[in-house]
Amino acid sequence: MTVLVGTIVALGMIVIVPLGLRLIDDEQRRLHPLIQIWPMAGVLGAVSLVLDRGALAAALATAYGVVTLWLAVLAGLRLLRRRSLQPAEIAVLTAMVTPLVAGSSLVAERAGYELFGFGMTILALTVAHFHFAGFAAALIAALVASTVRSVPAEIVALTVPAGTAIVLAGYFTTGEVELLGALVLSVGMWMLGWILWRRVRPAAATTVTRVLIGTSAVVVAVTMVLALNWALTHIWDDLPHLSLTWMAATHGVINAVGFALCGLLGWHRIKFAPAEVRAPA
Repeated sequence: MTVLVGTIVALGMIVIVPLGLRLIDDEQRRLHPLIQIWPMAGVLGAVSLVLDRGALAAALATAYGVVTLWLAVLAGLRLLRRRSLQPAEIAVLTAMVTPLVAGSSLVAERAGYELFGFGMTILALTVAHFHFAGFAAALIAALVASTVRSVPAEIVALTVPAGTAIVLAGYFTTGEVELLGALVLSVGMWMLGWILWRRVRPAAATTVTRVLIGTSAVVVAVTMVLALNWALTHIWDDLPHLSLTWMAATHGVINAVGFALCGLLGWHRIKFAPAEVRAPA
């Protein structure tokens, strides 16, 4: 795993997921113990990234994999308890399950094991992808759908999880299926960015929150163009595209910081700051 991809993954494990978990409605506080230990598990996972592949790195990664499994189990229990398949709830459940894909891929990559026949590069990118396009995007889509009561917001809450799932299916099938997933995900993310910009950002009561939400909205509009272009190269090899290194440096870094981190920080201010009380009109 390259230093840059490892840094992005570490951000997802240590910061993005714990930050996002606090935004999930959890009236019975089932997530509370997990939220308390997640950062430490994330640190162990991050330490595994700086070690050579092998037993020790895999063991540290497994500590992180266990908490992702715990979160997925809580998602199953939540589904059984609520018995709801409303769009916002589907997006929340997606956010709770996708870290398990990342955690499993991390354990395999650190062990040097080609999980389902995938090489180390694909596994490393899967870890990053399912922390951000999986967890963060699905969670922000859920927050939008539960705050902005509209049909477009509900469509976003369905297309982001659907696109993520189809992309994952494309890993096991064909490039065409992966491209379809990228198309669905891109449309959902562009709609998400539009709603953030037009409905959520103007309703924020402070300049800081408006800047955070606005940054998240603009960034996702740009980075998904790069993601779609990358998916197209799986069908047309001669299509001009960035190298893997530059994709990580542009799409990966900007999406992680500009979309996920800024977006979640903005939603934290909306949900927890006393001044941020206005709902989107």
